[in-house]
Amino acid sequence: MMATLSKKIDFAVIVNVKNANPNGDPMNGNRPRYNYDGYGEISDVAIKRKIRNRLMMDPRYLVFVQPDDSKLDDYPSLRKRAEGEIPKAKWKDEKEFRKAVCEKWIDVRAFGQVFAYSGGRRGEGVSVGIRGPVSIHPAFSVSPVLDRMTSIQITKSVSGEDDGTKRASDTMGMKHRIDHGVYVFFGSMNPQLASLTGFSDDDAQAIKEALRTLFRNDASSARPEGSMEVYRLYWWEHNSPNGQYSSAKVHRLLTVAPKVETPNSIEDYEITLRELPGLKCEVIEGE
Repeated sequence: MMATLSKKIDFAVIVNVKNANPNGDPMNGNRPRYNYDGYGEISDVAIKRKIRNRLMMDPRYLVFVQPDDSKLDDYPSLRKRAEGEIPKAKWKDEKEFRKAVCEKWIDVRAFGQVFAYSGGRRGEGVSVGIRGPVSIHPAFSVSPVLDRMTSIQITKSVSGEDDGTKRASDTMGMKHRIDHGVYVFFGSMNPQLASLTGFSDDDAQAIKEALRTLFRNDASSARPEGSMEVYRLYWWEHNSPNGQYSSAKVHRLLTVAPKVETPNSIEDYEITLRELPGLKCEVIEGE
């Protein structure tokens, strides 16, 4: 196994949204997520899903948690993928199982994973929880988005059910979008936890590139091509495994605030990056 992550890393990402639904809420009619104060939200789960999607396109890596509609193998479930890729002999020893899954899949050694499968008739179960070194915060909009949210009613031009002689129950629908919004999220990489999963410096660089290209090939009806972009990525690499400063202190170095009452573009925001002694920030423009 190659050397694990050698230095603590913190990062921040600014996301620019124009006429898109960044992250629909299924509990609210798939409207864009927002909190009680009206600020838009993209869940950490959604961000990790997009990172996994980018890693799936890199032939150097394998991803364990793959979406059903774009998986790269024929396994019908996560359990079947684990059973098909990890020899049964390793299931009997928690340490060996943990090592095998971390070596096999980059998302397991990055984000962690819970493997909790009952033994069934053959008694070949496993219960292993893996804590990953890469933590991702939810993204929140800089300004409230409730007043920037548009909902339109849509109608199918063809019948999707029955014999086509009358309107079916699925003819009418709603579509929601954010007219404009700027979101920011933060994250960190912990060398101590990386030493337990085998997460390496090369893996960190793969995550870095995935963050820079987060919305490549991510277009959909809710997120048309070009409607979401990574505007800028900030990357702080400390000089030691423990880090020179806490992640909270580092993340506070970046502030994004609107310059006008109703911002309509990324140029309407003031982006300020402060410094801490001895800690350099690499500023990377999005694609």
